[in-house]
Amino acid sequence: MGVHAFILRRLGAVVPVLLVVSVLVFLMSHLTPGDPATIMLGENASAADVARLRHELGLDRPLAVQYGRYLAGVVRGDLGRSIRSGRPVGLEIWERFPPTLQLTLAAMAIAAVTGVLLGALAATSRTAAADTLLMGTSLLGISMPSFWLGLLLILLFGLVLHWFPIAGGEDWRALVLPALTLGAQAAAVLARLTRASLLDVLPSDFVRTARAKGVAGTRVLFRHALRNALIPVVTVMGLQFGALLGGAVIVESVFARSGLGRFAVAAVQSRDFPVIQGIVLFAAAIYALVNLSVDVVYLAIDPRITYGE
Repeated sequence: MGVHAFILRRLGAVVPVLLVVSVLVFLMSHLTPGDPATIMLGENASAADVARLRHELGLDRPLAVQYGRYLAGVVRGDLGRSIRSGRPVGLEIWERFPPTLQLTLAAMAIAAVTGVLLGALAATSRTAAADTLLMGTSLLGISMPSFWLGLLLILLFGLVLHWFPIAGGEDWRALVLPALTLGAQAAAVLARLTRASLLDVLPSDFVRTARAKGVAGTRVLFRHALRNALIPVVTVMGLQFGALLGGAVIVESVFARSGLGRFAVAAVQSRDFPVIQGIVLFAAAIYALVNLSVDVVYLAIDPRITYGE
């Protein structure tokens, strides 16, 4: 099977996944306690006003009818309108996605570079103390919650050293602390995986042959061993990208950054069903496309890989 046929087949498989996601998020959002009409009008609103608003929003119809209307709109590219603002959900998401994407890409870059380098250093370290120190650092990164790490970074680099702004901002300096906070756990995961994968590859015959030919140690590591060890690492990078995209909800709240994460939190608090459904469906589509891209990247890393039936 060629690459193009493989991509088309995977794109076709994304459709039922998104359908299942839409059903689950629709049911979960509508079964969550709380009435959007009551939240919008206030608790002192009369029952008649609440009933009239529920009818205007279509919330008094059966769930099956509401989902049918929602699914028909999604097929047409219409994610509905926000209950709070009345604006199209797709437009609301598109306006808030760039800051979140910027944060996620910055965190992914930090995680990939830091994780691979730490893992390579740990795998090739000549002392047990260095290996223990590097892996202990990665374990600390995995164990520390992102909101706690974010607060520590704010305290040290924002309030004590005054190196970076602690909230808001649109320049690169305002992105440093949130990206470090978001990428720390992913970097730790990639470091441990890179180390384990390299330890499996380094004793291989082709590595010993390269060394016997007098190839420099760094070239053996990065050109021969690391390239073959990166396949499982790239797989986890794709998974981590989805985790980072979801983790932006917490980090954007800690650093008061405008983005899709804070928008999602506000939508959940106000029971804005169309926005909640649109954000989850959009994130699921991004996640599926990223994992498809990871599969294609395999060919660049190792041309021996083929996509068979």
